[in-house]
Amino acid sequence: MTPMLVSAGRASLGGMRQVFDDGPPEASRTHGPTTSVRGLVDPAAARAGFELVRVAPAPDLADLVERHWVVRWDLPPGTSFTQVLVPHPVANVVAEESGYAAHGVPPGLFERTLTGSGAVVGTKLRPGAFRVLLGHPDAVRPGVRVPAATFLGPTAARTGAAALALAVAGSDEDAARTVEPLLRARAARARTSRSTQDLDRVARVLAALVRGDLGPGAGVADLAAVVGTSPRSLQRLFATYLGVSPKWVLQRHRVHLAADLLAADPDQDLAALATAVGYYDQAHLGTDFARATGSTPGAYARRCAASRAALVGSAAGWPIPRPGRPRRPSAAHRLASWQA
Repeated sequence: MTPMLVSAGRASLGGMRQVFDDGPPEASRTHGPTTSVRGLVDPAAARAGFELVRVAPAPDLADLVERHWVVRWDLPPGTSFTQVLVPHPVANVVAEESGYAAHGVPPGLFERTLTGSGAVVGTKLRPGAFRVLLGHPDAVRPGVRVPAATFLGPTAARTGAAALALAVAGSDEDAARTVEPLLRARAARARTSRSTQDLDRVARVLAALVRGDLGPGAGVADLAAVVGTSPRSLQRLFATYLGVSPKWVLQRHRVHLAADLLAADPDQDLAALATAVGYYDQAHLGTDFARATGSTPGAYARRCAASRAALVGSAAGWPIPRPGRPRRPSAAHRLASWQA
């Protein structure tokens, strides 16, 4: 299987190689892959900072793994790039210079600064999958970090280092496949009929929400109805496997969607946007948006407009790493829980 550079399929802007997809997640299947950058703050600016490659998981892991990913960067000397993400309710298992570890949902915004050159390789788990793989309630604790050896076994550190070396060398497919035997072995021990059923229910609810099946004004009761349960039972299910409430998921989805739409069209009317994503009025959108992103919708729109203009006007953009190009990783390249 060929690794997927997430591409919008257009000519490059200002010479920049397109590695992102501006469209919505492909949510037509409960366990289908996604190509969205939903949650990435100011995606036009991100195009200038790093390369993102995604690799689909082996079919037998698709119920627990959404995708593998590689982030690679090569910035001019003396420059840096800071990326901010509004997290999803998922964990990532990440191999980087500091080691190989699983990282739960950050309690707030995720922010990392890149300098020089380097790479990180990770596995984005399905919602709730880390609770199954770890087998402990700590999996849903906000900001939790668990060494991969804790649940993948004593060879995990060596395997993570091998995957990272392959990613640095540009062998993205090989990097992804290197970690799968450990995930497969752990999944075989951790899966139960109950956990499989529960994760399927979580996936069905989230897929219906992302696809827009429930309409912009959906509430917790509408989410519960997708799987024929009560709001209280859905709250318990989400608390057990995600560590967040259905209401949190609804709010985060609306903020992600609003940010996507503003990035695509910064000039749109904010009151109409609020209605389109399910808010009663612009004020309620502004409150949730600022809490999640640290910025008002208007300020975010202006930031995205400036980034798009800069990208279009750039003659070449930042250098994009080429497979096999020498890297210069350093301790400053900490990407402890990259939510790719």
